[in-house]
Amino acid sequence: MKNVQKRSIDFKRILLATTCFLIGMTASIYGQEESVYVSEVHVSDNGDGTYTNPILHADYSDPDVVKVGDDFYMTASSFNAVPGLPILHSKDLVNWELVNHALPNLHPIKHFTEPQHGNGVWAPSIRYHDGEYYIFWGDPDFGIYMVKTDDPEGEWSEPHLVKGGKGLIDPSPLWDDDGRAYITHAYARSRSGINTVLVVQEMKPDASGVIGDPVLAFDGHDGNRVVEGPKFKKYNDTYYILAPAGGVTEGWQLAMRSDNVFGPYEAKTVLHQGSTNINGPHQGGLVKLDSGESWFVHFQDKGVYGRIVHLNPVNWKDGWPMMGKDLNNDGIGEPVKTHQKPDVGNVEWAIQTPPETDEFESEKLGLQWQWHGNPESTWALTSRFGFLRLYGKPLPEGTKNLWDVPGLLLQKFPAPEFRATTKLEFTSHMYGEKAGLIVMGEDYSYLSVTHQRDGMYVSQVITEGADAGNPEEEIEGEFVDTDELWFRVDVTEGGESQFSYSTDGQNFETIGQPFAAKEGRWIGAKVGLFANQPRNGDPEDYIDYSSQYSGFADFDFFRVTRVE
Repeated sequence: MKNVQKRSIDFKRILLATTCFLIGMTASIYGQEESVYVSEVHVSDNGDGTYTNPILHADYSDPDVVKVGDDFYMTASSFNAVPGLPILHSKDLVNWELVNHALPNLHPIKHFTEPQHGNGVWAPSIRYHDGEYYIFWGDPDFGIYMVKTDDPEGEWSEPHLVKGGKGLIDPSPLWDDDGRAYITHAYARSRSGINTVLVVQEMKPDASGVIGDPVLAFDGHDGNRVVEGPKFKKYNDTYYILAPAGGVTEGWQLAMRSDNVFGPYEAKTVLHQGSTNINGPHQGGLVKLDSGESWFVHFQDKGVYGRIVHLNPVNWKDGWPMMGKDLNNDGIGEPVKTHQKPDVGNVEWAIQTPPETDEFESEKLGLQWQWHGNPESTWALTSRFGFLRLYGKPLPEGTKNLWDVPGLLLQKFPAPEFRATTKLEFTSHMYGEKAGLIVMGEDYSYLSVTHQRDGMYVSQVITEGADAGNPEEEIEGEFVDTDELWFRVDVTEGGESQFSYSTDGQNFETIGQPFAAKEGRWIGAKVGLFANQPRNGDPEDYIDYSSQYSGFADFDFFRVTRVE
């Protein structure tokens, strides 16, 4: 077994090295020296100077973008997922690389050791000022936080509470020409009792706190309900606030402008769904290029897939940033499907996408992975070359299902259709321990191997209403005579998920029934890995009583490919 395993590892190393070499050669031809990742399941760049929306078919909710020199950096809402505040980098606004997270743990640390579904990081803004990058975000339960750095791909500062309070969300800063600073934000009615209004408040120039009282800058109760997610800008001598209204799925994008930072602001609808099938479309970042072009990066809510990211051209008309294309001559832009790429100069940058597949060749987890709560250092270890080891930690006390378990290692759905395959070797120290492949949301389903007294048992489980505490239901299961298994899930349009497994890596057997994946709390469904053990192990449950500690699963790879 060990010799076969070694040969498998060696083959994988050769294959990975060859792939990286070829991709690296391609990248150097197109102006990049380092290797890049290119998805098999979703690429926006058409390779002919055009792109097709969405630029990211993944849940990068409430995106915001900053341009510094020739580089673009994007961040997005991460809610309760850890690490939080993803940092994506691009040279052309179409091809994006996931390069970092600004928030290794959510604060307050202890509060987020348990899953806080739908809470945490809401609608961040990323800005560059005086040689430093800043990200501001609202936590609806604690207030407005800020982190900063001089290197977005390096270490960020510890979170600083700029303004404490309940229901303060969606902040965006502005440093004015005279050195004074301001911040605008919205309110979450669930915590503050109000919404649909935006305020502006002076802020200390070092962003350490606020000055004076907030001033009502815009009230959307006259037809722009649920106005939120503001982004503060100043062009020439005019102050702009870009903000969505109308709700996540049915809303539209507003632009507001004023000659005074505190307002009053006049408003105009500059983007809506119109005749397209792109709902929402709103909330994002506006950037101006050296070429004179302007572009708007925003999201579309796509249910089980989360809030996916679109890119639309911006044309300034009479001082208003009109977005997309006015297809029906109603004076309001609509999202484009396919369009010429942004003019960022004469360099054609290599096609690249955020990572999905992970061969577990690194000593660190891939940046695509997130937990459901602040992690412990012993949840996952790269203890063997080419493998990720997940330890079977006891389920939290009182747990009815996996909704309240923070130790789920998950990543975003990357495309409308995809296949996720993993290989695992299961080493159990207790009867009842299990490990597997999961599709997670308010409903969830997984395929697992459990060490029962009669042997290794493979089964599919479905839990409907996991967020309501409903129990798991086993759909189908069968015993296998091996602890080395390949698990797979095929996700097709709409999130329908079908599990299968193999004992040889070649022949896969469908198990259970199709599962209709469901989004989580303010996030899309996710796919990933887990391992756990019963909460209270009886001494007679230990397979080897001299080893009363967690078993583990060694995952050889996690590969995202096309559904065949």
